[in-house]
Formats: sequence, structure tokens, C-alpha cells
Amino acid sequence: MIAFTQYLVKYALLLPFRESHSVLVTLSDFHFFLLVLATVLIAAGGYVINDVYDVETDRINKPEKLIINKYISEKNASTLFIILNIIGVGIGFYLANGIGKSAFFSIFFIASALLYIYSSSLKQIPVVGNVVVSIVVALSILLVGLFELVPAMNFYNKAIQTTFLKIIIDYAVFAFMINLVREMVKDLEDIEGDQQAEIQTLPVLLGRERANKIVFFTSLVPILFITYYVVTYLFKQQLVVGYFLILVIAPLIYVSIKLLGAKEKTDYKHISLILKLVMLTGMLSLLLYKFIILN
Repeated sequence: MIAFTQYLVKYALLLPFRESHSVLVTLSDFHFFLLVLATVLIAAGGYVINDVYDVETDRINKPEKLIINKYISEKNASTLFIILNIIGVGIGFYLANGIGKSAFFSIFFIASALLYIYSSSLKQIPVVGNVVVSIVVALSILLVGLFELVPAMNFYNKAIQTTFLKIIIDYAVFAFMINLVREMVKDLEDIEGDQQAEIQTLPVLLGRERANKIVFFTSLVPILFITYYVVTYLFKQQLVVGYFLILVIAPLIYVSIKLLGAKEKTDYKHISLILKLVMLTGMLSLLLYKFIILN
């Protein structure tokens, strides 16, 4: 999903307007591939170290998906985490220096550090862990704008480069909100294992019923945000408005309604799947931007 979204941002949003709107991009196809690879490697490292720290809870919450100590030892998994991050951060260092923005290297390092700290400690702090993971997801989208648009920005093209950068920021915010809701839903789904492992997630701390209400109200935020965005910027584009209403806003409303009555693990698993699909349909809307901007 990360790689697919990053490629959508460049090849569906930026490159189609290189001639018509004089949008300038910085990275060649190969260097953009390296950017995606670095991002995916760091994300993969995050998954690995999270599985290492989640061995006990995963035995209860999802024993069928248990990998650590079943297919790979904790020691080898930890080594794999280090290797993935060294390569990912190393590629990030190479790319940042290559575009003359060495400070951008810190994004890769911070993302890597956040994923480790999340797995080792932050996930035990209610909501904070959810926010951190969602920030990293948003950063993976924002990276494309920073590496492609910012280095090519000058006095003459600043307005158009900034316009497209703002669009990317909007999608990063969208990804943050949807992922935050999904992470909170997953905490509701995994409450049994988290209780036994003494991980202080929101449902463990407040109880499932109270936490469910908080997640419900949180799920209304992206609905309001996207509705405002569509009404403010896209209301003249009937095709695009229809797309967002049917494939993004309607499923989110469905999620909020389902949250009101959700009680069982299967309910939250279903809601989590819908949110993942909304993330996909939301990102696929980037394919429509040539109609939004040109008309």
C-alpha cells in the first residue's frame, strides 16, 4: 500500500502536469524507485520489531499469524530489523545528499526510530502509540512531495509547486486520520491479548464500551474533513464528487454506524478491513486529479 501510494502521487498526480502546468520533479525513475524502496524497507523493519515485541499478545489475538519463534527466532528477527533499517536509512542518506537537501535524511532516521520506540514502549501509552504509527504513515506520502517538488522549487514556479505540495499534504492528513481510526479499532479488536500482556491501550484502560464511544467520535473527524474538502474544492466536479461520496464518505459513515453496535472481535475485524479499503479508494482518487485541475 505504501509503495502503491507513493507511485500514485508521482505518476498520477505530478507527472501528468509536467507539461500543462510546468510542474517540475526532481528524481529520475530509478532514484524514485530507491525512495520507495527505502520507505518500504523501514516500514518492513517496523513490522518485524513490532512482531518481536508482540509475541505474547499475538499468541492470544492472532495465533494463526504468529511468525516469531515459529518461522524465525527473536534473535534473527532483531538482526533482520537492524539490516532493513540500515539499508533503508542508508538509501535515504544517499538520496537526500543527491538532491542537495541533506537535512531530509533525518526523516528516514526519525521514522525508523519512531517505529522502534513505538514497538518497545509507546504502544503501551493509550492513543500515543496510535498517533505515532499514523504520523509515520503520513510521512511516507509527504516524502514524495518533499523529495520531488521542494528541490525543484524556484522563484518562478513556487506557486504551482506549492499548490501540488498542498495537495500531497492533504492526502497525508487523510492517511493520518484513517490510519489513526484503524489503529484504535485494532486496539478494540486485540483487547484480550493486551490485557493479559498488561499493555495499557485505551480499551484496557477505560474498558471496551467507553473506548468504543471515543473511537466512534474519532471516526467522525475524517468524515467531516473529507466532506468539507469536497464541498470547498471539488463541488463543481460531478464525477469526482460522486466518487468521494460513494467510495470514501459512504464507507466511513458505514464504519461509524457499525462502531455504535460493535461488541465482538469479528465486528472490529470487519471495520478494520473497511477502513483499509477506504485508504485504498482514497488514494486511488489521485487518478482523478487531471479532471479536477484541468476542468
